[in-house]
Amino acid sequence: MNHFAADHVGATVIPSPNFGPRAGAREPDMIVLHYTGMPDHEQALSWLCNPDSQVSSHYFIHEDGRIVQLVPESERAWHAGKSCWGGESDVNSASIGIEIANAGHPAGLPEFPTAQVDALIRLCRDCGQRWQIAPERILAHSDVAPIRKLDPGENFPWGRLHAEGVGHWVQPAPVGGGRFFQLGEVGQPIEALQSMLSLYGYDVEINGSFDQRTKGVVEAFQRHFRTERVDGIADISTIDTLHRLLTSLPRYNLA
Repeated sequence: MNHFAADHVGATVIPSPNFGPRAGAREPDMIVLHYTGMPDHEQALSWLCNPDSQVSSHYFIHEDGRIVQLVPESERAWHAGKSCWGGESDVNSASIGIEIANAGHPAGLPEFPTAQVDALIRLCRDCGQRWQIAPERILAHSDVAPIRKLDPGENFPWGRLHAEGVGHWVQPAPVGGGRFFQLGEVGQPIEALQSMLSLYGYDVEINGSFDQRTKGVVEAFQRHFRTERVDGIADISTIDTLHRLLTSLPRYNLA
């Protein structure tokens, strides 16, 4: 594909060869946010357009807010890798991928500039309206690929996005004392925690054992929704925040 019309008004088109058809001609019903994790943002953009990389995304957002579209929204970009959300294991076929120019954890989690966040909000609103994407399906790469991925990281301004009508979020409960669950514990309370995480969409086995997978999923949840402490320990703050997220969804009534 040499060229195509941008789906998002204002986006510059730089076609990537790394894409294919969505399985079953599926329409996207989620948005997955990434950081590039590279200090040279132009090099990151070039890598997404390099056929040798076998990776791409639908959009790339520069630090100054310029938006580049690499793959048409109707096509399947290769951004999520091995991932799963809500039982869907072909996340690439079900999603729009957005790469945000940010060096990420290797660089100590630099801030996301205001112009960049403003552009991301506009883009997410536009894609969400065009494809009728539910707020709770605007996700982090770390949500759909816990343990394997950390982006866009605990410094990402999810609260700011939510205040502008993008994504699902609640004010996290403050970190404090009280009972908590951690690696190695077993029992019904662990099964209940896993069930709540699974209900929200995370790929976790409900086996009543706080295993390494459960710890990684709890860390992913904290990295998105309770960033004050990302330690994989399910404390009262983590569980309360998760419960309030679930009860705020129209499809559940867990109050």
